[in-house]
Amino acid sequence: MRVVAAMSGGVDSAVAAARMLDAGHDVVGVHLALSQSAATLRESARGCCTIEDAGDARRVADVLGIPFYVWDMAERFKRDVIEDFTSEYARGRTPNPCLRCNEKIKFAALLDKAVALGFDAVATGHYARIVEVPDGAGGMRRELHRAVDAAKDQSYVLGVLDEVQLARAFFPLGDTTKPRIREEAAERGFYVANKPDSHDVCFIPDGDTRAWLGRALGKEPGDIVDADGSVLGRHTGAFAYTVGQRKGLRLSRPAPHGEPRYVVEVRPERNQVVVGTADLLGINAITGDHARWCGPAPDGLIRVGVQLRAHGEEFPATAWAHGDRVEVRLDERTRGVAPGQSVVLYEGTRVVGSATIAASRLERVEAH
Repeated sequence: MRVVAAMSGGVDSAVAAARMLDAGHDVVGVHLALSQSAATLRESARGCCTIEDAGDARRVADVLGIPFYVWDMAERFKRDVIEDFTSEYARGRTPNPCLRCNEKIKFAALLDKAVALGFDAVATGHYARIVEVPDGAGGMRRELHRAVDAAKDQSYVLGVLDEVQLARAFFPLGDTTKPRIREEAAERGFYVANKPDSHDVCFIPDGDTRAWLGRALGKEPGDIVDADGSVLGRHTGAFAYTVGQRKGLRLSRPAPHGEPRYVVEVRPERNQVVVGTADLLGINAITGDHARWCGPAPDGLIRVGVQLRAHGEEFPATAWAHGDRVEVRLDERTRGVAPGQSVVLYEGTRVVGSATIAASRLERVEAH
């Protein structure tokens, strides 16, 4: 099978490419140039896609003896990921750019180009598993499952993949722990064996999302208010706040009984940030849109586990789909659920699909 190995310059994608080669595939390494003005060197463990990262990927390809190319997808990344991230925050929502990148870049733009060039599949260094099961018609279908290493599991950010994309995807690291991957990289003589992992938003290398949004959207001072509309403080841009946030509010007076206060709503149309006590954050019902299914869409009510953020805990729930929307009812209340986040549904370790949270609320349960 002819396979494009997406090589970021990190240890995970290096070992993934090596394992695909060991499995007998015809492998070509590809580094995605996602920045229109890539830095020469990495400033820290944050971020990725520097010229240094491209060089690291090339060195691994040389060790493996495989062809290596850099594909320029900076314009597509800017439009589909960075501009989407900015516009979502401007709307008072809290997006996850990693899901959007997987959906739009790695498994749309990259896979589409690879197939157009005659390749059969794309392999990445994500920690997740593909499991083949009978399809009921004499063939096999592929399911997306959690990784063996729960601490590194990345199935949440892959919940946007559909069954057509999964049919052409490989995740060779899903059955291995991260320490073992580093050991394997060292055994193979890869320079990147001890390279720090990249984390946070890759296009905000200093990790200061608020400052980055301020530069992108400009300052727009407004009021911080409580549920009754009383002004408690001022902000320089409602976009810099997210539901569940407690730090950095700088309120003018404490709550009547001294309780901590949190952001409970962002109102971009009024340029207001609403704060309240923790009891106002509890929700048990979610409406999601932009539903993406990793197989056939569920029919009727299903029992699922629900994950609301990367590396977050899983909550038991009931879900049902209608069109491109999903309704989720959690068994218990949870807090800090913001519009724009993604809700990913699981059956055991299998990823059922995902949706973008459009609204959340507390629904009263009738006593019987």
